[in-house]
Amino acid sequence: MPRPKKDGTKAAEPRRQAFTELFVRKLKPESIPFNVWDAKERGLVLRVQPTGQRAFKVVYSYRGRPRWYHVGQVPLGDARRIAARVRLSVAEGKDPVAERRAERGAGTFAELAQRYLDEHAKRKNRSWEQAHYLVAKHLLPRWGRLNAKTITRADVRAAIAKIAAPIVANQTLAAASAIFSWGVKQEMLTNNPARGVERHATRSRERMLSDSEVAQFWSAFGDAGLVRGSALKLILLTGQRPGEMGHMRREHINGWWEMPGEPVPALGWPGTKNGETHRVWLTEPVRAILAELDDHATTGFAFAGARGNPVITGLGAAMRDICKNIGAERATPHDLRRTFSTAVTRLGFGKDAMNRVTNHKEGGIASVYDRHHYADENRRVMEAVASHVLALVEGRKDNVIPIHQI
Repeated sequence: MPRPKKDGTKAAEPRRQAFTELFVRKLKPESIPFNVWDAKERGLVLRVQPTGQRAFKVVYSYRGRPRWYHVGQVPLGDARRIAARVRLSVAEGKDPVAERRAERGAGTFAELAQRYLDEHAKRKNRSWEQAHYLVAKHLLPRWGRLNAKTITRADVRAAIAKIAAPIVANQTLAAASAIFSWGVKQEMLTNNPARGVERHATRSRERMLSDSEVAQFWSAFGDAGLVRGSALKLILLTGQRPGEMGHMRREHINGWWEMPGEPVPALGWPGTKNGETHRVWLTEPVRAILAELDDHATTGFAFAGARGNPVITGLGAAMRDICKNIGAERATPHDLRRTFSTAVTRLGFGKDAMNRVTNHKEGGIASVYDRHHYADENRRVMEAVASHVLALVEGRKDNVIPIHQI
């Protein structure tokens, strides 16, 4: 019995007819498309378009949902044989529509990865650039030309095993799994070969720069080039996320750095990680660094490469080179943010202040009802930390007195 329409009116009874070649050939089109069901072969339907074009389809149910398997304009006998084969596959627990899409759709791994990037990651994942970088570096050289359907769990294990750094290996595995999972959801693949591959055991990182290292790294930032070195300095001075710092827009600077929580595609702004709008007071040392990059610019990325694109993917490499050159323990751009956060609490401002100025959202009912923006307090925190960092850089006595000593 046909289901009623959304407005509650009774749906029209489906047209049924014992198909013959003559009936199929003589069936006249109407002003709107319509279906006629074969009374002899269950699930076989003829779809007729206003143009007169007609095609057979097989309709079946899979996991409680109707599926339409396109057969095309073929002789009636062939259409019935195909319908019988489809119903047999469904009885065996298969989904012929999904299997057909999988055979057609995925193509090479490079094509699948690009479709995932364009159709999903850029719109849904604010940190897509880092994952894309890992895929391009570690997976595309190995799998780029392979048919995505032929990649096995053993292939995934072999690729991940070639990555020396455990954290990078885990991140690359996660990026691969996301691509394959999306391919399965789009019915281009039947399984995710990255599922079940063991991750490396890692320890939570607690790296931060010591007081003596702050001066060493600050001096070495100059070797990373003006743009990347300046971005790293600002992460240390403001404690903001490297990905957001790399995407800083001049349009968002007006004494404060006003970061929209949601993406602004027209500007290439990815939004903040937690989706919360955030304001960062820019101290005089920060403004001086930005002026050195371009004192008159009012639009564009503050930290842009030669082609105007953000330099986000180069900050990690710059830190690795710096660590190697000065003989320091491995440190990342995020460790600069951690060093800033530690300075906030070290100066006595407390964990709540640290979370506010770094836009670290811990949640809880207090965050819902507390609408005070703490502008003056946040400005004092930023000024104090900047003064503290520059005192370490210049090797002079820090004149910032921790709050708990006042």
